[in-house]
Amino acid sequence: MTSTDTITPFRVDIPQHDLDDLHDRLDRTRWPDDLSATGWSYGVPAGYLRELAHHWRHAYDWRAAEARLNEWPQFTTVIDGSTVHFAHIRSPEPDATALVLTHGWPGSIVEFLDVVGPLTDPVAHGGDPADAFHVVVPSIPGFGLSGPPSDTGWEAGRIADAWAELMTRLGYERFGAQGGDWGSAISRELGRAHPERIIGVHLNLLPGAQATSEPTEEELAALEPEERERAVESWRRWSAWSGEGTGYAVLHSTRPQTVAYALTDSPVGQLAWIVEKFQEWTDSAELPEEAVDRDRLLTNVMLYWLTGTAGSAARIYYERAHATGERAARPTEPSTAPTALAVFPAEIQLPLRHRAERTENIVRWTEFDRGGHFAAMEEPDLLVEDVRAFFRQLRETG
Repeated sequence: MTSTDTITPFRVDIPQHDLDDLHDRLDRTRWPDDLSATGWSYGVPAGYLRELAHHWRHAYDWRAAEARLNEWPQFTTVIDGSTVHFAHIRSPEPDATALVLTHGWPGSIVEFLDVVGPLTDPVAHGGDPADAFHVVVPSIPGFGLSGPPSDTGWEAGRIADAWAELMTRLGYERFGAQGGDWGSAISRELGRAHPERIIGVHLNLLPGAQATSEPTEEELAALEPEERERAVESWRRWSAWSGEGTGYAVLHSTRPQTVAYALTDSPVGQLAWIVEKFQEWTDSAELPEEAVDRDRLLTNVMLYWLTGTAGSAARIYYERAHATGERAARPTEPSTAPTALAVFPAEIQLPLRHRAERTENIVRWTEFDRGGHFAAMEEPDLLVEDVRAFFRQLRETG
């Protein structure tokens, strides 16, 4: 290992003055007016956010969350000029499969707190030792503890290349990949760009597999009845989301620096920006804590707030929208990497298998009756079992 490949131990240790500053800002929040009868249709209701901010200020315990994160061995290394923070949790099973887990936006490594234990040590969780994984959980450059990159161009393909280099530095020649949201885009790119190293790709979101235009009668006639109904629902869901749910992405894709000023200066602004997505994208009736533990959600928000990375995390949308050259080109041939898709019913996009198979080598397709966009947080047991089953299937057929 050369000096530029150095891996440095890391421990989360937030100075007390940063927490004091947060509390002071929360105490001095300048609240807007609110149309109380509109619910969530105009955005996060003020009554709900006031109560959540009060909990954050007076009941939430960052030091407990910090200690929980520090149960993982963590490190940093510089790859392609950017600092990459990651947790590396080795299994007690020496023959475990290496697996890199990648979060998305507005998530973080916090997404995986409930799945790492069962994945690395299945025996301790009632499982089969053959299903064990050595798990690597990186923070995407620009997000949280990785901090902001010093240059532009950090879109999914470049991040995938960085992950391949990270796994090389950790001594893993072959490994699996899992992710949702941006983690799915990065995991897919790993399978495309490094197929000789990827054992399999497990996704809980597949961008581009949904209907993005209203299916014609001719298109529907070519499908089996069940897929035909699904195509109509997929278009309905996509149409609703693209019409009402993409404002954040437009801002991120066009002016991430401008929105950064508000989110970096106001903790309640940062909270609202994130909690709205947990309300809209989880399998909950009304409140996000019906699907995700409230303090766990706040820990996720804290990784954005304490590191000041709201703007740099948003840049991944800009980089994707403004990619040029080879990075801008969309693949025309399906990925050769064996790919599994776990479909959770409240996911913002409803995938169609016939579309998924145009771009991916789909070998496993599992549909669940509960769960949403943040699968590892909402339904960790379902996700863990599907990941285990997928890689078990690859071992048995491989």
